[in-house]
Amino acid sequence: MSCAPPKLALFAANSCLLTALSFVSACSSDPAQPARAVDEAGAGPAAPDSEEDGAEDAPAAVPQGGRDAGRTPEGGRDAGKSDASMRDAGPSGTAGPGPVDAASSPGDAAPATPDGSASVGNDCQTSAPGAKPASLKLTGNLGTHDPVVLSADGLFYEFQTGRGIPTKSSSDLLSWKSGPSVFAQNPGWIAQQVPGATDLWAPDISRFGGKLHLYYSASTFGSSKSCIGHATRDSATSGSWQDQGSVVCSNAGSARDDWNAIDPNVVLDESGTPWLSFGSFWSGIKLVKLTPDGKRADNEVLSIAGRKNGGAIEAPYIVRRCGWYYLFVSFDKCCSGADSTYRTMVGRSKDVQGPYVDRAGTALREGGGTQLVAGAGAWKGPGHNAVLLTDKGDYNVYHAYSASDGHSELRISELFWDAEGWPVSGGP
Repeated sequence: MSCAPPKLALFAANSCLLTALSFVSACSSDPAQPARAVDEAGAGPAAPDSEEDGAEDAPAAVPQGGRDAGRTPEGGRDAGKSDASMRDAGPSGTAGPGPVDAASSPGDAAPATPDGSASVGNDCQTSAPGAKPASLKLTGNLGTHDPVVLSADGLFYEFQTGRGIPTKSSSDLLSWKSGPSVFAQNPGWIAQQVPGATDLWAPDISRFGGKLHLYYSASTFGSSKSCIGHATRDSATSGSWQDQGSVVCSNAGSARDDWNAIDPNVVLDESGTPWLSFGSFWSGIKLVKLTPDGKRADNEVLSIAGRKNGGAIEAPYIVRRCGWYYLFVSFDKCCSGADSTYRTMVGRSKDVQGPYVDRAGTALREGGGTQLVAGAGAWKGPGHNAVLLTDKGDYNVYHAYSASDGHSELRISELFWDAEGWPVSGGP
């Protein structure tokens, strides 16, 4: 999520991917701040088959007044959108006003892995020849931005951009109802480190070290002075969220960073070490190493993806599956309703630190990316993708805009894997 509306990342237990749950956006860059345990009263987790490979011919236009314009020197990704548009678009328990696609039921909620992450899958099965993934037919409260989903204790929990990090829950991944926000009010460090920040953006949820880890973005529109915050909880149904302060900040104090600390996502490598990816516009997607308890391990910042000539890129989500790390990112213009051109791209690497390349072999650091989902028909600008791995199947979760009235809505599509191990989505 690029300094703008909410993102959600999905989590579920699948046998061939080991990555952390994620919902979030990164808008900060500096060394980790000292962790602070703040017991905030808050909630518990109460695309077409076509692909575009290779380096881009021309940079995508920077959104004018769009939510992501802040990744560049002017404008903010969510600029021009009201606070209401970044939160639930409809009353609790009511269906979103937009159209829905073909129904496809995932069955009962998959159990969470004992201590694994959402980003690791062990099922290396590929889809049958000619099989076509479909979009799920969702009902209930679907208004969202930057969604991410966690599977735990027989339920699915969604986290998204908004005041205090709004949540939803579902027993079947199809019907969604509103839940409590994670924070009743923003943790105190935010006002000090990111003055003016109100809504918290693009959360990411993961499980490691015996706890749930929620990372989120604190920023303001049009600015790359941002921080990624961190909160922990024993489980989805016990304890309460304990805020641990900021993990990484951009342009804090006298620092002059060319990246934005928003849109966070955690993945666990083969040894179980957590890594945090993040970034929006500017110089692209970054990666930092975390400690076993989720704090920043060192001051190194790695570059893993970017666009030529400063084109729009943000919202990383990494999944480990069958010997590969898959990096999903969003290209182009978000948060402009039916005029949004957001689309989801993917590349992969044998090493969590990269290099990530697309199907054609073009490095994502050089503008490469294979298209997974793009706007079509009733839905425009699908992006801020998260991946949910379950024993019933895999799914990609994202938001998209109704072509008829421009509202933003939760979208979930089946995610198949072709014979060469590349993902194929049923979106938009």
